[in-house]
Amino acid sequence: MPWKRLGRVFAPDGQHAFARSHAALPVPMHLDGDIFRVFYSSRDIERRSYVGWVDVEVSETPRVMQVARQPALSPGEDGTFDDSGVGIGCITATDDGFALYYMGWNLGVRSPWRNAIGLARSRTLQTPFERFSPGPILDRSPEDPYTLSYPCVLRLAPRDWRMWYGSNLRPAVGNADMQHVIKMARSNDGIRWTCDGATSLGFANNDEYALARPSVVRCGDRLLMCFACRGDHYRVGAASSSDGINWTRLDAVLGLLPSSSDWDEEMTCYPALFWHRDRLWLAYNGNAYGATGFGLAVWDGALPI
Repeated sequence: MPWKRLGRVFAPDGQHAFARSHAALPVPMHLDGDIFRVFYSSRDIERRSYVGWVDVEVSETPRVMQVARQPALSPGEDGTFDDSGVGIGCITATDDGFALYYMGWNLGVRSPWRNAIGLARSRTLQTPFERFSPGPILDRSPEDPYTLSYPCVLRLAPRDWRMWYGSNLRPAVGNADMQHVIKMARSNDGIRWTCDGATSLGFANNDEYALARPSVVRCGDRLLMCFACRGDHYRVGAASSSDGINWTRLDAVLGLLPSSSDWDEEMTCYPALFWHRDRLWLAYNGNAYGATGFGLAVWDGALPI
């Protein structure tokens, strides 16, 4: 049973300075009933990215209810690790509110950019997020010497936090050099993380050179992940795991290819899985890395895992 595409849901109209374009990296968070606040990364006129949001009624005919006029998180001050932009990875419930994990970056000179992972927190989903620290919570290290990208954090138990994130296996100044895989880190509190540098999810074939923006949900006694695959074109891939460490690729049955003609005909990327009314849903981006906005898909029937 393939994903049922529900079409594009939202793209910025360019009226707000922080969201002249793009609704990349959607993160749906349940508010009430069928209403979800979908956080996303936008771009201003200088192409710096912010975190905004839009409230969506999630159904097979989704509709936008409200659009943010101000960002939930802005780029950091000049000189900080995220002064060139903030790309949302996920939002995770904590004991006292919500934690927003994101990729922050600086523009580079000999390489295009430098990325690291940051944390911002809020008591509620209705108020802006504040940085935990001016610096990142996970940065380049002997385990990740080159770059880190979009994190997904799941709290499996009170003191068992897992983070899946992207990391380069070698230096890269262009796409062909990227070799970007998904790794895993552990934490007792969601703030201080340890990692061993091992690849958690690698390439399925020689055509792939980047896996990014993992999204992980529980599915019975297993974990299900969707992620962006980059080869000839971007597409959404999938994998399942019993322990969060060893993953089995399921692209052929749970992935999402570009459509034949529409806002997502060139690529599908940056997925986010979520459950609603006992059904599995997928928010994702289409062409041009979110320039055409985000859409929804829903899975009908039993999941093949």
